Amino acid sequence: MSAPLHPDDVLYQGAGKPFPALSACEHYAGNEKLIRKALSLQAELGPIFDITGDCEDGAPAGREREHAEMIAAIVMGGDNRHGRLGARIHDLTHPAWREELDILVGKAGSRLAYLVLPKPERADDVLEQIEALDDARRRHGIEREIPVHVLIETPGALREAWQIAALPHVESIDFGLMDFVSGHHGAIPATAMRSPGQFEHPLIVRAKCEIAAAAIGNNVVPAHNVTTEIRDTAVVREDARRARREFGYLRMWSIHPAQIEPIVEAMRPDFGEVDEAAAILISAQDAAWGPIQWEGKLHDRASYRYYWELLRRARATGMDLPAEARTRFFTAV
Repeated sequence: MSAPLHPDDVLYQGAGKPFPALSACEHYAGNEKLIRKALSLQAELGPIFDITGDCEDGAPAGREREHAEMIAAIVMGGDNRHGRLGARIHDLTHPAWREELDILVGKAGSRLAYLVLPKPERADDVLEQIEALDDARRRHGIEREIPVHVLIETPGALREAWQIAALPHVESIDFGLMDFVSGHHGAIPATAMRSPGQFEHPLIVRAKCEIAAAAIGNNVVPAHNVTTEIRDTAVVREDARRARREFGYLRMWSIHPAQIEPIVEAMRPDFGEVDEAAAILISAQDAAWGPIQWEGKLHDRASYRYYWELLRRARATGMDLPAEARTRFFTAV
């Protein structure tokens, strides 16, 4: 008797690539102390959030090479237990970006979780850095794909968000609110950098909707901007909740360890939906992924894909899944 077929082997035949199963929070850390502190918290909580070592804003001027080498060493070190440490390099206009990219790929390409590309003005800017990434992989013998996250933080990049999201290796497009507002030369007030203005100003609302639509439309994850509130976790949680429920974002940045858990909690799927998803998928697997009836409703591969992605998101946020679903779908993952 053949083994039951896994959802990933069945549900995406002719339906495009599987949707990335990224954690709900991406935590930015600029220096070695903060990166190691974040890794310690990740070891405690599990891989419910990713960590981005920041070469762009974290590197002291003139010491970009040393900073990239430090991040690469931590990526390859024993503290990176879950392998969920990525890095952000400088943008295309900065003279250090190629060297940073080469160091990160050459010294840590086998374990680098992803590479973040900031401040493009157009899709061709992103493509140039992606082509440099692939060239570095070839030169350093890195066969694995290194996923790319792209920051949409200029009006030009917003205009080409759909093209950017469709580029090779892109698994996330992220909204950079602060730079986006600054790039409007005073046309958008500073109040739009924080809540409630960031969810109300028409130009910001338009940008958030367009980025989320472009991401989902290209099977990549939309990631929401930071909240500047650090002390009041209720504000952080509410910002994450609104980003998820009103704008369709599935991931959000953190800039302080206190923000991580509120973001993850707000981004989690509904508990009731998770139990239902597990039950439907178990029944579907027992039926060799043919149509089934569940509580008086018909389900087939279209709804199976929805429930499978929901279950993967639940696992990525650290939710406790039903034991049979864990055994059937995640034991070997």
